Amino acid sequence: MERQRVVMMVEEAEASRAALEWAMRNYIRCGDSITLLYVCPPSALVRSRKKRRSLRLRGFHLALSFRDLCNGIDVEIVVTEGEQADTIISTVNQVGATTLILGLHQGSFLFNCRAMNQFSNRRNLKCKVLAIKHHSMPHDASFLNLQLSQVETIHLCAPAAEAKVPFPMFTLPLGALCGK
Repeated sequence: MERQRVVMMVEEAEASRAALEWAMRNYIRCGDSITLLYVCPPSALVRSRKKRRSLRLRGFHLALSFRDLCNGIDVEIVVTEGEQADTIISTVNQVGATTLILGLHQGSFLFNCRAMNQFSNRRNLKCKVLAIKHHSMPHDASFLNLQLSQVETIHLCAPAAEAKVPFPMFTLPLGALCGK
């Protein structure tokens, strides 16, 4: 099997951590590598040098906590700043990623119309995009409830001559899979 190069979008939202946990159990295999990407706001929005440094440091510490979930996988951490959509696309292309994984939540950049237009207008993103939504459950629930969806990549793919491999979409609580 071919080795995958995965970029995981690191955010403070619980959906991001849940997406990584799902990916480690169901998608990433031994021998794959993962880049944990944290994007800080552009320096034009954060004028104070001390505040920018603090944001980068907080992002690095968050990425380190995500690295703890990646047992046995080659992990690289990238903390950078810029417009989220542009920075994600350029990083994915620089590392030659086969898949971009991100957690969907209300503050996710995919729900921001301007960012989504930037993201979908780029025709040079040559990887799968897996968006995983974490549904909050009561504290007494004994299973993790996630919804997986693949972001439509028709406008994001490289030449149309390449055959697309369909990726199944499903909504199923993982507890049902585990028999709990």
